[in-house]
Amino acid sequence: MARLLGRRALVTGAGRGIGFAIAEAMIREGAEVAINDIDVVRAEAAVARLGGKALCAPGDVSTGAGVASIFETIATAWGGVDIVVNNAGADKALPILEMDEAEWDRLMAINLKSVFLVTKSALPFMIEKHYGRVLSLASIVARQGALNGGIHYATSKAGILGFTRTLARQMAKHGITANAIAPGVVDTDLVRDNMPAEMRVRIEGAIPLGALAEPGNIAEAALFLVSDEASYITGATLDVNGGFWMG
Repeated sequence: MARLLGRRALVTGAGRGIGFAIAEAMIREGAEVAINDIDVVRAEAAVARLGGKALCAPGDVSTGAGVASIFETIATAWGGVDIVVNNAGADKALPILEMDEAEWDRLMAINLKSVFLVTKSALPFMIEKHYGRVLSLASIVARQGALNGGIHYATSKAGILGFTRTLARQMAKHGITANAIAPGVVDTDLVRDNMPAEMRVRIEGAIPLGALAEPGNIAEAALFLVSDEASYITGATLDVNGGFWMG
């Protein structure tokens, strides 16, 4: 039996990378999935690859207007949503002394404010059904600090952990769970664009399992946390990092 049969999910930043892998895995398990990306062309291309169970829901998750548009699409097509995966994110390797206020605010809006906006918009649908799953993508840097990325990135990802724990406490009475995944270094465009080749070799050598994660490794963990198999897990952070960080 497909684990997510009959469920409807929104995955933000699903046009490529980890988000696309999660959406693909959820569809495989029977869900209908709204594919969000700020890039309309990329969202449409992802939907074309994923087929009839995918819904195109482009928009900017860092703004209230963008999120309202996304949920208008979802409400019109489905009437609601059961699962939200907050995956959209950005990074920029920049020392604190070279960072200005605009850059700090830009990345915090994409990585952390978006989690608040998207989750808050989804909660009324979930509360009505007395069922919901909120899963947010944090990072290993929330635990140990950024190796190469910016201090704003690490701070935003640590904020996701606090958001998740508090949301879990507030929403448990409504049958809604909230969890996070903290991936290690994943072989995505974001990492390839920000990580020098020599650093990649050094990091791979420091990972006990000997390689960067693939997006599919994160997708399988996500499937578990949004399924009924994880119905008694809330407020948790699942570390998926090949042993790179053990806490």
